[in-house]
Amino acid sequence: MGRRVLVSVGALFLILFTIVPSSTALFSSPEANPPSPKAISDLKETIVKRLGFQSNEVKISGFDVRDALVGHALSYEFDLEIDNKVHPFKLLEDVNRWEYVDLPIFQVEQPIGSMDENGLVPMRNKKKSSDVIPVLAPFQLAGPMELWIQDADNMRLSLPYDVDAGVLKKVILADGAVVTVKGARSVSLRHPIDLPLPLNQSSNEFASGILSLAQQLRRTSSDQETPLLSLRIVGPSSLASTSQSPDNKLKLKRLAPGLVELSSMSKGKSSLSAIDGATTTTVLTPREFTTMWPITSINGSNHNLLGLEKLLTSVLGPKAQEKGSFKVLKANVAAQTFMKIGFGVEKKLKEADLNSLNFPEWRTKPETMKWHFEVLAKVDGEKVIPENVMQVDPIPLEDTIAQNVISGNVTMSKLPIIQPTPSPFTL
Repeated sequence: MGRRVLVSVGALFLILFTIVPSSTALFSSPEANPPSPKAISDLKETIVKRLGFQSNEVKISGFDVRDALVGHALSYEFDLEIDNKVHPFKLLEDVNRWEYVDLPIFQVEQPIGSMDENGLVPMRNKKKSSDVIPVLAPFQLAGPMELWIQDADNMRLSLPYDVDAGVLKKVILADGAVVTVKGARSVSLRHPIDLPLPLNQSSNEFASGILSLAQQLRRTSSDQETPLLSLRIVGPSSLASTSQSPDNKLKLKRLAPGLVELSSMSKGKSSLSAIDGATTTTVLTPREFTTMWPITSINGSNHNLLGLEKLLTSVLGPKAQEKGSFKVLKANVAAQTFMKIGFGVEKKLKEADLNSLNFPEWRTKPETMKWHFEVLAKVDGEKVIPENVMQVDPIPLEDTIAQNVISGNVTMSKLPIIQPTPSPFTL
């Protein structure tokens, strides 16, 4: 009987040992080869090519989506044409806050057995991607101009009370109409525009050059039958009158399905220019000194606006004070999602590589070289586009040299004998 019990216990133990894998295999397998979605794999290949390495000569480690940080910031893109030469500019704001976010492109199927010692899948506490969709801060737009609405089937229109205008594709703002745009993901220029020079044509020497250009453009647009400025707005949630008073509300006029015109019921006309003989001088009111058309929510002392004016002045050079014009081919401001992730590169060194590194003779020559990088990438739909790749040094290296190497490996017998100065107190 005792022998039968031992055989039964041994068989049960063998079955359990065969079915249940060991804890070492559960832990080491996912850590050695963490799952990588296609977007991250494409990002890895793009970065390796940008760094000048061949995929078959280096070993890439990292790119673990569990350690990826996600943040939001504004990106500015401008294309200026000056003297038949195009100058592209791309500016990125600093990300104020980095978080762990569960983006759809990070989601991969966990392999069987990808658990830690406690039997749990090793994942961080992440936010849902639906809660962190980046949008622009609310801003005000003033007419005359036209707005082309994209990806906004459920947009709300408030003038100041909610109005059911159906699905809007195009909104014309008449001169004097001002609306507040909320929930927009990006704003871009639909058609190129010409801007006059010199940069500052205002009679006031303290007026900003950008504000002077804006008022020149507004005056030109007011003299035309159709709006000169045309913007594309992606994904706005609402267009609302800036004034909540019923006496100063906007009037809506339906022109076609999906096309409306907004005009102000109490439009106050003000003279923007004074003509003296053949000379035209731009006259700015006190409000126009501090706001910029068509984005009236931007203050004239805004640091981004002042930085843009310095950049424009440096690009134009002496031409900024000469009579003429330049063209804005492209202008786009968007709220973008950025990702920051670290990775390592390991490469086997050849003799030519060792000679170029200039290692000292006493130092042991390494067989491989390791680099650590950090990539800042833009998340665009299902793609991850690298913006900046920076090399980092997580652990500073310090060389330790033995004392005999410093002294040239000289024995004590070859050192000179130095007699100390005799002292009368010495016995």
